[in-house]
Amino acid sequence: MSMAGPIVASAPGKLFLIGEYAVLEGAPAILSAVDRRARVTLTDSDDEYWHLTAPNLDIDGLALGVDGRGPAEIDASLADRLRVYRAVLARVVAHIDTPLPPLNVHIDTTDFARDGHKLGLGSSAAVAAALSRALLARAGVEVGHAELAELAIAAHRDAQNGTGSGGDVATAVYGGIIGYTRDTAPTPLAWPPGLSGLVVVTGTGASTTDLVGRVYEYGKREPAGFASDIGRLAALAENAAEDLGQAVRFVRLAREFFEALIALDHHAKAGIVSERHHELHATAARHGAVFKSSGAGGGDVGLLFTTPNVDETALRREFDAAGADIIDLGFAAPGVALENETDSSAAPRATTGERGLR
Repeated sequence: MSMAGPIVASAPGKLFLIGEYAVLEGAPAILSAVDRRARVTLTDSDDEYWHLTAPNLDIDGLALGVDGRGPAEIDASLADRLRVYRAVLARVVAHIDTPLPPLNVHIDTTDFARDGHKLGLGSSAAVAAALSRALLARAGVEVGHAELAELAIAAHRDAQNGTGSGGDVATAVYGGIIGYTRDTAPTPLAWPPGLSGLVVVTGTGASTTDLVGRVYEYGKREPAGFASDIGRLAALAENAAEDLGQAVRFVRLAREFFEALIALDHHAKAGIVSERHHELHATAARHGAVFKSSGAGGGDVGLLFTTPNVDETALRREFDAAGADIIDLGFAAPGVALENETDSSAAPRATTGERGLR
């Protein structure tokens, strides 16, 4: 049966506030959804074939055959760009009873890049959530957050050769600020009064898979050292949800966690913490604030945490003089949603009344 109109689903990006790397080993993490969204639009195909357009992946009207998966033999570059799409389609098809008709699939992740570079806000996880939601809607299947998260996390892991905590996908599905432990339902959390969170562009983007791979190579080389470093991060992460309730305690925790992450990076030689990160951390410390990397690290965005006793105007001025760009980003954004394509006011917005959080 043809659809009455386009199906549009969107899902937010994410930022790790605390817990990166330790979460891969079962420690808790705190993440926030941010108001940069991946959007997936489905329309019925005019012929017997599926077609995919994804401008940020340099894919325009790619014909993918009658089953939507495309030919088995394609070049490595295209196969890599199709990983998330193919993994989600396979999981959804296995989940539903009625075959999907040929569809035109449009994936827009423009929000996740700046000046041609990815910001490291979890675009592939947001696509996994939004594409799963859209395809299930086209199949007439209603699912709750828990079932959708399970399906989308599994698909995202398929696309990443079994790696990943699932925290980025869970954030894309549930939205808001969450406490997350691998393969468990997230806990909704609230931002504490008196804590300001700002997002800083630190480089040109980095490969999460490469960075995580180097950390686990270190684990194979030096299992005792790896266990010690991850154990230190995990011990700090255990306090995160409680400390989030008090701004001063959370800023102290963020400082200690980043110092532990620096130690892991030094031993693993992974490239998680760049010289730029060190410079910005020192600058923030001079003002009584904390800068830390977020997520995998490398060249992606970082986080700047301040409390009311910090002169944020002076801090911003010094970051600006250092060429560090604080970007306009809203935290605690709504999770995955179906949108009315013709009504822009229906698009989910961040739940905070201002950019960043205070």
